[in-house]
Amino acid sequence: MTTDANEVLDVIVVGAGISGLVCARELVAGGRRVLLLDKSRGLGGRCATRRMLGQPVDIGLSYYHGDDPQLLAELARVPATLLSGWPRQIAGTGPPCHPAALRPGQQRLAFAEGVNAFPRHLARDLDVRLGARVQQIVPESGGVTLQLEDGSPLRARDVVLTTPPPQARAILAGQQSRSSRAVLGLLEHVVVEPCITMTVGYSLDSPDPGFDLLYPDRRSVIQLISHDSSKRVDPTYRVLVVQARAAWSRQHLEASQDEWRAALLAEAAAQLGPWVHTPAWSDLQRWRFAKTGHNTELGAPMVLGLPGGGRLGLTSEAFAAEGGVQAAYHAGLGLAQRLLADPVQRGA
Repeated sequence: MTTDANEVLDVIVVGAGISGLVCARELVAGGRRVLLLDKSRGLGGRCATRRMLGQPVDIGLSYYHGDDPQLLAELARVPATLLSGWPRQIAGTGPPCHPAALRPGQQRLAFAEGVNAFPRHLARDLDVRLGARVQQIVPESGGVTLQLEDGSPLRARDVVLTTPPPQARAILAGQQSRSSRAVLGLLEHVVVEPCITMTVGYSLDSPDPGFDLLYPDRRSVIQLISHDSSKRVDPTYRVLVVQARAAWSRQHLEASQDEWRAALLAEAAAQLGPWVHTPAWSDLQRWRFAKTGHNTELGAPMVLGLPGGGRLGLTSEAFAAEGGVQAAYHAGLGLAQRLLADPVQRGA
């Protein structure tokens, strides 16, 4: 679907993470004309897989987990090589990134092609525009206009923001309605934690770390080490993905990549042995908005009426209990169902 500047869509969804993809897909299934925008070059947010020297590497989310039959059935439909039960070998005494990850009843899985197989599955048949950064939402008669960074406007009757709360606040900063100001106040209380991530590659004759996933104890600055190449078919390199704890990441967020690399290599070597100090190659990623802080989530997706009759929906993992992919899935689905069920009042 192509969109010209004068066309008015039914809904524009901002953010192509799991919430945005699920919300857009549900709206399309309900007969709405939807455009999905994301400022990044790829789909999925932290459900990100990057090819490094020809080998897929999961640089954000390491694996999926959940106990909701609908989400698990959706994951089972992904046209990729399902690794049921991964991570199978879990080491360490530290807490997982997500409180529910290791609870009884939670199913864990990954994909040999990378975790990004799931967002790509969700995006099938959706109209997605990547590299589109929304700067402002302008309510007007009968809907809203979105101003993009490149200066182009897009128009829709309704708009949905599924971005992390700090990014949603930036887009909504100019809104003057009482409800918008109230929402801005709520979003300020949601804690979104950063994560500095280092990927390191070694020859295949390097030591096997003996785990799929390691959670170091709380004294370490490392939250987890994923033996990423244990997910791959015929890997070329042994690959470890090292994720720093939120507190350390926040403290060093603006430091240089050389500082990140030195500190995380030293800490990983302390966990695994001196061989970790000398990778064949390395890569670093700064996730400013990696995950919602536990117990700071909002209760449910929100729908607000805007001056002129348009509607603003807000959802993401921050709008469901405990955060994470399962929360993001439910939040996107829930908001779409509200928009489809509620009668549209125009001209209010």
